[in-house]
Amino acid sequence: MNSPAGPPNWNRRKLLLASATAATTLGLGSGAATARTSAARNRGDPFTLGIASGDPDPQGFVLWTRLAHDPLADDGRGGMPDRTIDVDWELAEDERFHRIVRRGTARAMPEWGHSVHVELDGLRPGREYFYRFRTGGHLTPTGRTRTAPAAGSLSRPLTVCTASCAAWEHGYFTAYRRIAEDEPDLVLHLGDYIYELGHLQYPLLSGIARSVTGFQADNLAEYRRRYAEYKTDPDLRLAHRTAPWVVIWDDHELDNNWAGDDPELPQPDFDRRRAESFRAYYENMPLRASNRPQGTDMRLYRRIRWGGLANFHMLDTRQYRDDQACGGLVGPCGTESDPERSITGERQEKWLLDGLRDSRARWDLLGQQVMFAHHDTLDGPLTMTNMDTWDGYTASRRRITEGWLAAGVRNPVVLTGDIHEHYAADLKRDYSDPDSPVVGSELVTTSVASGGDAEDDEFTGDPDNPHIRFHSGMRGYLRTRIDAERLRADFRVLPYVSRRGADASTKASFEITDGVAGPREITPS
Repeated sequence: MNSPAGPPNWNRRKLLLASATAATTLGLGSGAATARTSAARNRGDPFTLGIASGDPDPQGFVLWTRLAHDPLADDGRGGMPDRTIDVDWELAEDERFHRIVRRGTARAMPEWGHSVHVELDGLRPGREYFYRFRTGGHLTPTGRTRTAPAAGSLSRPLTVCTASCAAWEHGYFTAYRRIAEDEPDLVLHLGDYIYELGHLQYPLLSGIARSVTGFQADNLAEYRRRYAEYKTDPDLRLAHRTAPWVVIWDDHELDNNWAGDDPELPQPDFDRRRAESFRAYYENMPLRASNRPQGTDMRLYRRIRWGGLANFHMLDTRQYRDDQACGGLVGPCGTESDPERSITGERQEKWLLDGLRDSRARWDLLGQQVMFAHHDTLDGPLTMTNMDTWDGYTASRRRITEGWLAAGVRNPVVLTGDIHEHYAADLKRDYSDPDSPVVGSELVTTSVASGGDAEDDEFTGDPDNPHIRFHSGMRGYLRTRIDAERLRADFRVLPYVSRRGADASTKASFEITDGVAGPREITPS
């Protein structure tokens, strides 16, 4: 594994990262099924949406693909026949599949959008694996994935890239390619993987020539088409097949600023829309069967354990929250501090606090959507806060913070997306008291594309928010390297997204030392 400070060993991964042509030359071996029919061949490549893996544990992970001959077909069925298709898969210890450890056949069913979710277990912990799929004479490029280390293991550093917010019509997805080149062990996607809004609601900020449906998606076919459009992007497909992903949604996978049972604006059929968007999300993500939606319910909060080094507590701050305070407008107005209000819901909050009490990991990271730290967005003596963030649920924030303090969590770190900007912040016990102790750290990743090209407006001090250590409004992603002694965070930025090919650079680097709360700026390498 390469250090984040240095370049990836691109030549070593050339077969993996540029292996599209390999799909036409490599076979699945004598034990695999051959092409089913000549008609299947004639329809064209069904793997237009790529492949992915996700949710690793010490024994296995999920392998994913979804078949679509015509990914943008109006009916959302991807040009697939209305029947189940057999899809062969293989798992190997090497890129050339000389050491195959597993193979099998999965069923891609039309009622689930011809998606495939293969859950593997019984594998070796802390190991790199390679996988591929085949059907109808078509073979995918090679994917790279890995199992988590054995319980308690601290032997190997962990590289994690975190991404969020990729509006198709605002820019190209170059950040995903730069993530792939970093060869991370894990990719966390913290939401807004797609935008349900079309360009008529979410204007073209970058002026780029990327087609998108004019009106917002509000049914299963349209959500499927929106995911398919995004997954036709080569940089996104590359990032998916380079490392296992752990995904969680925010609002735009369904409806802007939705909160529990409440849409942003009144709509008569929200339950139906919610259920269909959940279904499309599951069909298009490397999730386990335990995450499969049941109508309007889909449990996504879950815990990914990485040996004794890190626990990732992945939170859903949309499905169970109370409606935004102050009528969804800016605050404060008083109701945001109501002790009965919750952004997580009672059951998820208990699950999180129980997990923090039981944790023996060196680092506990909360992967979630909206800014956790207090954030006054108005210059001067008056205060203005965003009611869609934890500032709109201050009692909920206080319970979580007091919970990790009571549990004696060694290193609490909140990882956040949503806001389209980079931030590094101290987390305080009481934001109204300048002398209140620092009790944790927050690292916020900017957007992949949402917001379009941005000027460099970096700052490292804000008198209205003295706990915020760094901010940058440029596009990019967050790269972290975690070992037993420290967590290093590199805020990676792109000079533009209005055209492809931008190089990534490190705008700032911060370090969190084991046992010392709060990020400290260091010199980028």
